[in-house]
Parts: sequence; structure tokens; C-alpha cells
Amino acid sequence: MQRRKLGDGLEVSAIGLGCMGLSFAYGPATEKSQAIALIRSAVERGVTFFDTAEVYGPFTNETVVGEALAPFRDEVVIATKFGFDIDPDTVGQRGVNSRPEHIKQVADASLKRLGTDRIDLFYQHRVDPNVPMEDVAGAVKDLIDAGKVKHFGLSEAGVDSIRRAHAVQPVAALQSEYSLWWREPEQSVLPVLEELGIGFVPFSPLGKGFLTGAIDDSTQFDKNDFRNVVPRFSADARKANAAFVERLGEIASRHRATRAQIALAWVLAQKPWIVPIPGTTKLNRLDENLAAANLTLTADDLREIDAMLAGIAVQGERYPPHLARLVGR
Repeated sequence: MQRRKLGDGLEVSAIGLGCMGLSFAYGPATEKSQAIALIRSAVERGVTFFDTAEVYGPFTNETVVGEALAPFRDEVVIATKFGFDIDPDTVGQRGVNSRPEHIKQVADASLKRLGTDRIDLFYQHRVDPNVPMEDVAGAVKDLIDAGKVKHFGLSEAGVDSIRRAHAVQPVAALQSEYSLWWREPEQSVLPVLEELGIGFVPFSPLGKGFLTGAIDDSTQFDKNDFRNVVPRFSADARKANAAFVERLGEIASRHRATRAQIALAWVLAQKPWIVPIPGTTKLNRLDENLAAANLTLTADDLREIDAMLAGIAVQGERYPPHLARLVGR
């Protein structure tokens, strides 16, 4: 597996593993032993970058990731996140919370669940409008000075927040959605990341599964699947967006690859400091995704892909309104 650098020296595999779906958001949690086996299979295949968060479960995903990676702890990079207020009794979300004292409490709790003495990359999961970004970055700086955290990250933050945070504590990486069918970060975020030397970690690089071609307008999601409330995944939107996936399939056939591999290779080809973190619960999909690191798209290939997909307007917002309010701050 090739390596890439995020920020000033955080080296990771060119493709990481998003672990959220093993415990959260896409239906029933994967049985613990199976989840651990999948994560360890990723390590065996050269993956060194694993993404989790306290809110995935909540809490359970960090425990699974920590147990799975314990035998390889010094060989891997573990990223987790703070920033939500979770009711300890109901384990439900009560909004955002990035007060400095809360950040430090979350760090200690995450360290315990992960079974480790340091968090390699600690992201603010969503910007908290009630806490100055300087205070957030300062709290993480304190954790770095204490040796509990190695690198600072932001998730779904806007340009102003990125600049303000970076001025206090250098930001190693921004994590946000980015894929062939969600290219909004190209407008203002990617230029700022390049200017400041910050890495980019796209989540949902396969469009929450849609770009694989395995989902159509007749697909029935589990009742607990997050995609049930995503406008882009309404039956009408999926039917309208089928043309995008069909065209992507034509491109994949030309390269003797799968749609997923083209989608991931495209993301990797945009900048050398971009590291996508596709998630999966299946070993065959893990192998398919990781093979994309060996698929090189030329400048001509990229121009052809842009030209073939440019005329297709993707239908549906990527978040329902109550979640859309939390991004880009």
C-alpha cells in the first residue's frame, strides 16, 4: 500500500478505513468478532489509517476499533472525534459541545475505550457556534502538550474556522464529504487546505454506496439506516441519479475496473495529500476498494471523466436540513 502525508508529517496509507458503518448509521451493527476480523484484515493488506468517533454507537465503535488494533498499535494511526453532547443515560445526542473542559473529558474517555495512551488524530466532529474556534484549538493544543493527542483535525468545517483553528494549533487534516457526485469542497476549501499545508480526508468517497452501482430506486434500506432521511437517497432521487451511475459504469468498463475503483482512483488523483476513507463491512469490498490505490488515472483520463459526467445534474441534497445546518461553519 502506498503512503501519503497529512499536514506536516502524519504518514498514513493512501486509502484508510472508515469504521463507522461497522457499528452505526447503516443498519444493524456488525457482530463484534466479524468487525474485528475485518479491521485486522485491512491491517494485513497495508491499511494504517483507521477512523472512528465517540458518537459512532455511541461509544461502541471506539471499543471495537481499539480491540482490533491493539496488536498493531504502533503500526497504525487511529483518528477519533469530539464535539457532540451525548446524554450518559439515554446515549442520545443533545447537540454540539466543544467546550474546552468537555473536549478534555472526551479525550480521556476515548483513550480508555480505545485502550491506548494517545490519539493520533483528534478531530472536532462539527463546529460549535457557541465556542470560539481559538478555544477549541487551544484545548487540543493542551492535549498535544500533555502527550494525549498527536495531531489536530477538523470535520466539515468552513474556511474561516479552518484558518482560525490553524493559527492557534496547526491542523493536520480536514475531514469532509467529497466524491465524484459531491465536489463542493473544490470551490473554496481545497485551495485553503493547499495554501496552509493541511491534508484532506474525504468520507463517503463512494457516495454512501451509491457510486458502486449496488443501489437503485427499488433498494429497501434497514429501518435504522441513515440514508432513509437523506434527500439524495429518496426513491425519486435514486431513480434520477441512475444515469450518473450508468455513465460511471461505462468509464469503469473502459479501464477494466469497477465503479468503486474508478471513484476512489479519481479522488486519489486530485491531490497527493488526499486520503479517502471508504467504509465497508465485507472483505470482498475491502479488497475491491484497496485495489483502487493501484489504478492510475492520467490527466487525459481525468478530463474524459469530467466531460462524461459534467452534463448530469445530481438530484437531492446530501443532508436533511437539521444536519445541513452543522456543516460549513
